Amino acid sequence: MNQNTKPKISVVGAGAIGSVLGGLLARAGEDVSLIARQTHVEAINRNGLGVDGVLGKFTIRVKTTETLNFRPDIVLLAVKTQDVAETCQAIRPYVEDVPIVTLQNGIRSDEITASMLGKENIIGGVVLFNAQFLEPGYVTYGSEGALLIGEVFGENGARVEEIRSILNRVIKTEVCNNIRGARWTKLLMNAMGNSLDAMTGLSLGACMKHPGLRRTGVLILKEALKVIEKAEIELKALPEAPVFAFKTLIKAPLPVASRILGLMMGSKTYANTITSTLQSIRRGRPTEIEYLNGEIVKLGQKVGVSTPYNSKVVELVREVEKIHRFYLPDDLVNRFSAGHLPDF
Repeated sequence: MNQNTKPKISVVGAGAIGSVLGGLLARAGEDVSLIARQTHVEAINRNGLGVDGVLGKFTIRVKTTETLNFRPDIVLLAVKTQDVAETCQAIRPYVEDVPIVTLQNGIRSDEITASMLGKENIIGGVVLFNAQFLEPGYVTYGSEGALLIGEVFGENGARVEEIRSILNRVIKTEVCNNIRGARWTKLLMNAMGNSLDAMTGLSLGACMKHPGLRRTGVLILKEALKVIEKAEIELKALPEAPVFAFKTLIKAPLPVASRILGLMMGSKTYANTITSTLQSIRRGRPTEIEYLNGEIVKLGQKVGVSTPYNSKVVELVREVEKIHRFYLPDDLVNRFSAGHLPDF
């Protein structure tokens, strides 16, 4: 990257997360371009990008196009996991030797991106804040959080630190020496949160007010952790989420874990949180469920651990996507209990 000029940052796949990051960087004076869908591009070019939420309400002018047609210095790859391969193919002519920061949920995007753009260019990113796409040209920055970034296939060095310093100007960003482990920890959290709100259509805060949903969520977590530990995957602590404390919560007796989970996630922070999975369903787009709970199912098959809860999640989220009708909380709890699934 040129040390004498501002690096050209391209946010490829500027939906909720990408638009918030790109908007904040543009507001801070960085040279940013958003690559987004046509309706979003047209709205931003016409009226600017509208952002509301924890930092208040503002509108920022930011360069926005439908396709990448220049060589950036940094790419923030913010498309859904199922769109990574097609997107990498489209941007490949312009990103030779350009660092690509992968911002997807799940654990697959690094390998997919590396297979097409080269391992040496991949920097993993774990997103720890909530954003919502309200309508073309308008997003919500739902909760201040953090980013973790780190080399996936090599050692962290000056390149990662330079990118961290840029991102840290607008959101707390830390360098992580075990970005794979951080991805698995985030996946463990997503396995519960993204599944409950996707199946019910409720915010996380609303889900946590229902005892049956909390109990179901804990059982999903217990099963997922059992699989991860059998596979001997080293989880990495996330900011304000020490692995030991997280494991202790999950392994606690079911009534205790359910009560603690309700206290933790029943706060104002999560009251109106809508996960990316539910946002996809509301917009009529495919979810990443195969790359969330589906990963737990695949890993369970590999290591010989049955995964009835996470398998049921995949089944029911697919059903909601297909029929466009959510489950009432009591009905959802009954769907899980009807199969006589085991407690842990």
